[in-house]
Amino acid sequence: MSLQGSNNCAGGRGDRVGPSLSDPKSTARVLSIDRGKIIPKESLESILSSALRSEDAELDQILSVLEEISNSAKSGVLDTRSLHSALQRAASCAVKQSLLDRQVRSLAITDELTGLYNRRGFLASATHQLKLAHRHTQDVLLLFCDMDNLKGINDSFGHREGDLAIVRAADALEETFRDSDIIARLGGDEFGVLASEASIPNRQAIVSRMEKSLEKANAEEFRYTLSFSIGIARFDPETTSSLGDLMVRADQDMYLHKKCHPRCAMLQHS
Repeated sequence: MSLQGSNNCAGGRGDRVGPSLSDPKSTARVLSIDRGKIIPKESLESILSSALRSEDAELDQILSVLEEISNSAKSGVLDTRSLHSALQRAASCAVKQSLLDRQVRSLAITDELTGLYNRRGFLASATHQLKLAHRHTQDVLLLFCDMDNLKGINDSFGHREGDLAIVRAADALEETFRDSDIIARLGGDEFGVLASEASIPNRQAIVSRMEKSLEKANAEEFRYTLSFSIGIARFDPETTSSLGDLMVRADQDMYLHKKCHPRCAMLQHS
């Protein structure tokens, strides 16, 4: 798990701003349509193609290659070698574009610091999983895991150490739960987990596993001890509980647990 970015805050993505119509350098084309005037199909296709190309260089390459193939086929001069070469170039551009799109989608649902799902990714994945659980009558547990005294770690040892503590806490959660369970950093010091009840049947089993994982995480750190306050809500497939309902119940349970749970102990300053 990599350490990236700075302390616990989530960044948003700004909306993309297109080229200005008043910009003489813009490659976008403006179509003026008079009422009652019929625009030839070829003209519309040309305009749309030009607009798409101005927005995406990779798509421009793909369209250029396909246009080259189409023109050669119409002229009757297309040979097998040329076709093979052109298709290879088009396929290469398409693969690059697909990989880029996948990377962008991944960044949109991933927490930069821990590599876990962010809140957006958790909501999407957990909602889908609950639908499957309802369809197949499977019991599921939603957990809220709140790091104890992250503010104290930040204040005493700096925000970089706070970042490291968050990463170690995320590692402990991944150690506790299965790969098929959905783990996310919801923001700040809060984590969410959607897990199968068959694998972790009750709170005591969860606490026991987490204590073992935290013991490993705390093995080489003597200034403070990582710990979690945990809230749990059970999804009953026979009911129509939504993800929002489960999150409210888990959050309430977590705060009840936090009241009687010993906070992270600060041992010494660096």
